[in-house]
Amino acid sequence: MPHDHHDHLSPSGHPYRADDDHPLTYWQQMEIAIRELLIEKNIATAAEIAAQIDAMDARSPANGAAVVARAWTDPAFRNDLLADAGAASAAMGYDIGPMKLIAVENTPEVHNMIVCTLCSCYPRNLLGLPPDWYKSRAYRSRAVKEPRKVLSEFGVTLPDATTVRVHDSTADMRYIVIPARPAGTDGLTADALAALVTRDSMIGTGLPKTVQDS
Repeated sequence: MPHDHHDHLSPSGHPYRADDDHPLTYWQQMEIAIRELLIEKNIATAAEIAAQIDAMDARSPANGAAVVARAWTDPAFRNDLLADAGAASAAMGYDIGPMKLIAVENTPEVHNMIVCTLCSCYPRNLLGLPPDWYKSRAYRSRAVKEPRKVLSEFGVTLPDATTVRVHDSTADMRYIVIPARPAGTDGLTADALAALVTRDSMIGTGLPKTVQDS
């Protein structure tokens, strides 16, 4: 006769928890098979694979924020970033990989906004994992059809004279927004400036923090 341990403690003194073991998915089996083949064929060691996984897990919007902060303070780097964002980012140690990265700059005249209408293409090396809303069908369709309304729902209200440009990412081409530098930040260090750069401001659905907000 099965026992219900819901209200009982285990020998360790902790509540019983349901066993969440389940069969491996197809993709999990594929990952294990490929990993073991790489090791067996001496293409990579287990330590190298683990180090790469750690590096991927460490990716976060802080990477992109550092790039933006440098663009705000280094005119030559800003020009390099706008000319070839992938190469400029790589020069800072952020390898973008084979895809093309394009940096677009917000100004009083133009506000840029990024979307991937097909799936969730995103500059993960600079911004980490995409937020759930970025992958949602509602955002992917509405960002193109009614960008100003979507921006207002994120709390961003722009002057009527400001043009909103929506950029559609693809598997081969990603975008990052260089938001406008907040007022009153002259003299701040690069680290202090980077702390003002939010993930959403690099997607275009938000603005950087102000000095008062930080």
